[in-house]
Amino acid sequence: MNIAFIAHDKKKDEIVKLAVYYKEVLKKHVIYATGTTGQRIIDATGIEVHCFKSGPLGGDQQIGAYISDDKLDMIIFLRDPLTPQAHEPDISALLRLSDVYEIPLATNIGTAEILLGGLKNIEDIVNVVK
Repeated sequence: MNIAFIAHDKKKDEIVKLAVYYKEVLKKHVIYATGTTGQRIIDATGIEVHCFKSGPLGGDQQIGAYISDDKLDMIIFLRDPLTPQAHEPDISALLRLSDVYEIPLATNIGTAEILLGGLKNIEDIVNVVK
């Protein structure tokens, strides 16, 4: 699967912890991320991450383009709903595109755990069947 990771500044520590916890699952997939988030995941896990630009510098739009080109299967976007974002229109467009193209999208840690946990469970089932 192709999975994108995005996190607002106040959520970067959470997304790194999530990536560390699911490292064994994530390393079997193609991982994309916006700039700083991607670099933090690389530093913490050592897994390969294709880094786009930072969100405010166009990274959200780059991920949106990947959605519309059918190049993403899942998005983990830990948003900070209490802090205004200068690039809010880009964020809204990305959320809209994920709905239009029916891409699973987690915007909080609870939903992210369910999506990544489900991915891990699917892999465990496949391994048992083999």
